[in-house]
Amino acid sequence: MKIGIVSDSHGNTSVFETMLAVPGAREAELWLHAGDFAPDADDLEILSGRRVARVLGNCDLFMDGVYDETVVEAAGHRIFLTHGHLFNVRFDTMMLAEAARTAGADIAVYGHTHIALEEHGDVTVLNPGSIARPRDAARGSFMLVDLRENETPTVQLIRI
Repeated sequence: MKIGIVSDSHGNTSVFETMLAVPGAREAELWLHAGDFAPDADDLEILSGRRVARVLGNCDLFMDGVYDETVVEAAGHRIFLTHGHLFNVRFDTMMLAEAARTAGADIAVYGHTHIALEEHGDVTVLNPGSIARPRDAARGSFMLVDLRENETPTVQLIRI
């Protein structure tokens, strides 16, 4: 199963069209939006025609039915999705990985830092960077992830 991961769109939903034009992006069966701005996920859902799981970020206001964290199940994996600001991710991902373990997840996805990251261990930790306001490069980024049951995720970081 292929999933897409995006974060920190900050109201710039026009980048979704560029993102979805990347080869393979339209093949994603599910998208994860790691916050800032959670309402942008509505536009992504319409443009992609796929379900978008979302969480609130530190720049988001309350949205009915959207929370600071959620667990998504896909292809035999449990994914802990959060924005990251509540888990001290500007310094390291230890608290985040522990929260994922506690939730029974083998993958943790976050945003907030606007810097892409991929760490493998007992919990795979993924940050797609920012699609609209990157701090680690001149171009925005997102991830496409191939998930297969009982296998380590295959991650592709894509700059647009």
